[in-house]
Amino acid sequence: MNSIHPLKTMLRPAAFARGLLWTGLALALSGCASMSERDRNTAVGAAVGGVAGSILTDGGTLGTLGGAVIGGAIGRGVDADKKGSGSRGRNDDD
Repeated sequence: MNSIHPLKTMLRPAAFARGLLWTGLALALSGCASMSERDRNTAVGAAVGGVAGSILTDGGTLGTLGGAVIGGAIGRGVDADKKGSGSRGRNDDD
């Protein structure tokens, strides 16, 4: 009898979780490729605000949601187009 043990052919839970994590990360990053810079700032602000709100309220739902809303609003208001702001008053010929 030549049978294969079922546990040897199954994925270990840790390997499955790792594969699922990488797949989710790849899908999430590919979804951000077509976002405008303002939309990316909003998403980053919401993520950072949500994490901060969760930390400050020990994982409270309202704190997490409130932090995400406030962080998203701040991220949306960030002026991402700061061309030339670092070169004011500087002479590149020196």
